[in-house]
Amino acid sequence: MTTSFKHALTACLLLIPTLLAAQLITTVPAFPTADGGIEIIFDANLGNRGLAGHTGDVYAHTGVLTNLSTSPSNWRYVVAGWGVNIEKAKMTRISTDKYRLVIPNIRTYYNVPAGEQILKLAMVFRSGAPTVVGGSTYREGKTATNGDIFIDMYSGGVNVRFTQPSNTGPYSPLFVAPNATIPIFGVANATGSNIATLKLVAGGSTILEVANDTLTTSLTASTPGRTDVQLIAIDNLGRSDTARFHYVTTPQPAAIARPQGLKDGITYSGSNVTLSLFAPRKSHVYVIGDFNDWQVRDAFLMNKDELKADSVWYWITIPGFVAGQEYGFQYLIDGSIRVADPYSEKILDPWNDTFIPSTTYPNLKPYPIGKTENIVGVLQPGRIPFVWQVTDFVRPPKHKLVIYELLVRDFIEARNYQTLLDTLDYLQNLGINAIELMPVKEFEGNMSWGYNPMFFTALDKAYGTPDAFKRFVDEAHSRGIAIILDQVLNHAFGLNPLVRMYWDGVNNRPAADSPYFNTVARHDFNVGYDFNHESKATQYFVDRVNRYWIEEYKIDGYRFDLSKGFTQVNSLGNIGFWGQYDASRVRLLKRMANQIWSVSSNAYVILEHFAANNEEQELGAYGMLLWNNVTHAFQEASMGWVNSSNISNVHHSNRGFGTPALISYMESHDEQWIMLKNRLYGNSTNPAHNVKELNVGLNRQKLTGAFFFPVPGPKMIWQFGELGYGGQQGECLMESADCTNNTAILGPIIGRTDNKPIRWEYRNQTPRFNLYKTWAALIKLKTNYPAFGSPTTYTQNMGGTVKSYRMTHPDFDVSVVGNFGVTAVDANITFSRTGNWFDYFSGQTRTVANTSEGIRLEPGEFRIFTTTKLPTPELGILTDIEKDGRSSELPSVTALMGNYPNPFNPTTEIRYQKSEIGHIRLSVYDLLGREVAVLVNGIQPAGSYEVSFNASSLSTGVYLIRMQAGSQAFTRKMMLVK
Repeated sequence: MTTSFKHALTACLLLIPTLLAAQLITTVPAFPTADGGIEIIFDANLGNRGLAGHTGDVYAHTGVLTNLSTSPSNWRYVVAGWGVNIEKAKMTRISTDKYRLVIPNIRTYYNVPAGEQILKLAMVFRSGAPTVVGGSTYREGKTATNGDIFIDMYSGGVNVRFTQPSNTGPYSPLFVAPNATIPIFGVANATGSNIATLKLVAGGSTILEVANDTLTTSLTASTPGRTDVQLIAIDNLGRSDTARFHYVTTPQPAAIARPQGLKDGITYSGSNVTLSLFAPRKSHVYVIGDFNDWQVRDAFLMNKDELKADSVWYWITIPGFVAGQEYGFQYLIDGSIRVADPYSEKILDPWNDTFIPSTTYPNLKPYPIGKTENIVGVLQPGRIPFVWQVTDFVRPPKHKLVIYELLVRDFIEARNYQTLLDTLDYLQNLGINAIELMPVKEFEGNMSWGYNPMFFTALDKAYGTPDAFKRFVDEAHSRGIAIILDQVLNHAFGLNPLVRMYWDGVNNRPAADSPYFNTVARHDFNVGYDFNHESKATQYFVDRVNRYWIEEYKIDGYRFDLSKGFTQVNSLGNIGFWGQYDASRVRLLKRMANQIWSVSSNAYVILEHFAANNEEQELGAYGMLLWNNVTHAFQEASMGWVNSSNISNVHHSNRGFGTPALISYMESHDEQWIMLKNRLYGNSTNPAHNVKELNVGLNRQKLTGAFFFPVPGPKMIWQFGELGYGGQQGECLMESADCTNNTAILGPIIGRTDNKPIRWEYRNQTPRFNLYKTWAALIKLKTNYPAFGSPTTYTQNMGGTVKSYRMTHPDFDVSVVGNFGVTAVDANITFSRTGNWFDYFSGQTRTVANTSEGIRLEPGEFRIFTTTKLPTPELGILTDIEKDGRSSELPSVTALMGNYPNPFNPTTEIRYQKSEIGHIRLSVYDLLGREVAVLVNGIQPAGSYEVSFNASSLSTGVYLIRMQAGSQAFTRKMMLVK
């Protein structure tokens, strides 16, 4: 600590008792400089009071804003990551709810380079430990509006500031009761001079003028409305500086009933905009925005329509908007809460918008930096409507749905709708007839799965513009593909305006008087803040949100995330009880579905439910669809572990459902990829059919597809499953033993919701694309032929090594059989009648003399027979199903094709072929001639092969692949780049 800083600190400590009386943050000195020291005193009993009464450790989560910061959220040189406790950021408790942090030198403390200008210190104070053991939520000390705390840095010349009242500024008015007394404390300094005059001006009149650098007085708020206050400092050299704030006497809104039929949110009428906000137990609301320079003005005080204490609306009609122009706006509630309209269709985000590329969102309206804080809503009267090309789309029947679950972020590198539109050929050729998009509503941040919702009627700008999304929906409809949105209505996250309007800062949770949220979640699986679905306010909100996306974007239905949480029955601490039949939950879900169907009678209502079977049966019988997780059984079947591979639940009848109301899936965003399971844990007891080998694993997925897609009832697949995604570097879903125990293969451990590799190159790998083609041929059976979609009879035997199912229909009958073991078997196949049957994939005829006949099945082989000859799929896509993954079309020459990708890091696939049976040795050498790996050493039959090589233990460089096959030798180069 420097001597000068010690002297300043000693002198200023005399002022601390006065300053602490009403300041969230006190600094010593009052005008800190970037190259000096500072003492920061934090009063936890002020601001949002999130740390009031806290008795544990408190840390400063802190960084700086510099001339290189792009926004107020772009903190630089952060001292420690969120939740990381280090000694230099620990606060010292000096009394109850008061904490001190001493920084001897600001630039050194934050390690800011000398050439970079420090503008502000930025900080949030937090508890040393999370509120729940093992959790990620901390108690936080922030401003009264839950904003970050900033401390200005000063330079030379004259400087002046108000230390009382505190936390005021150009967009932070002080609201006071009529005739209230406002304590005033102002300070000033001058570099190389002294302050000659310090003058206080209020409402244009001089209140007090003193001939020193400190001014203390008080004002009486006797004037209605807004009063501007200035503190003007002039030094002996004639230099000056002015500090400003304004106060507003608490207004009395006009009691005027809303216009008949007015909806909550934003209503356009020509150049007029009417705003309506449901806000019980709030005293007044102003509208601020671009149209009034973000200032509190009497003309923008909203009218009040109060039916009773819990039924209060604020509303206003604002004239004079320019058609087509965008205007930012917010509600300022009770003088302290700034929120965008909960039904905003577009919002501006001060923390994330600057990172959205202009190619994704051209001409994005900039955030009004320096005018306000937190999320801003956008008005746009007279917006040019989108012209839909498809106005007569017919949704696929529920029982024929083949849904492709898709996360825009991890599906295409550009991560926008205009690029996603270009993938529709690929998806249409696969044969799916519905796309289920993981949440696309405004979520917190730009990179997310989307289950942290912020605004429910605004499209997240990180994926593109509303018109780009509408073009995507329109083009999908032109191809017969429905669009289903993943709808998150179990919870909302902290930036949601309904959360922020009713917030308990002390307990860091929704307030007890919230019309929308429970203070504490009613079930253990909740994230964010738990909606109270019994509340009429929540029900109105839910219905408006569900109506909006159908009407505005013509989407075809919803998959409701965590629908088992739509209940007020408290099961916290008892997960088993949560899953039991809940009549109130059934009632709430039926109510919601009825409202959706009143908007669009055949919209899909899909539940991620996983409750008691009788509850799901009742919901299914009512017309809803339910996720049916058969992942584990299909994983075991694909891996070749047949003793735990009963896949009977793939058909709804096995769970007692009278209608096909279950959407079965082998993979989803919540389940590990089957191919990863094959590669890591596949049955390798038969070297000739080693499920861990890539080609064998891919063929096993053809087998599982044959026992999945053609089975009656809706189905869902997860993106890139059709290309055998999983098991390569980064292709692991979550922090689990699958990932942590196999980092040499999968690479560094990544979070469950972190970005995953995008693998469009898999289309260029013939074995993988043959899986795509096979699944496409299987999907076509369901979507094109009633015998697979709605058979007259259905019989299955889905346990054991040999699995089978049979169907009859007036059009034709079907019999399917498959060998899920890893060795060849002689099995029986049952036919519904004698006569000619046709093998779907080969097109060959089988004459059936007895309804039960023997059939030889190689490991992983399946056969689909029908009594009518169907168009034969592309020949050859199943030819590598036999034996150990080799093609049945034997190569004519022996060759080493090389590796792909090349260069690589850390894994690559080495491909070769043999024209005859014989010994082979496949090795890797470095350039010094040292053998660093032996990949194959033994006798192999003729065929085409692909071997995976992991070089995670090797250094960057050129390596040689050497293959010795009998008297023939081959060598190729490959490059490892780390």
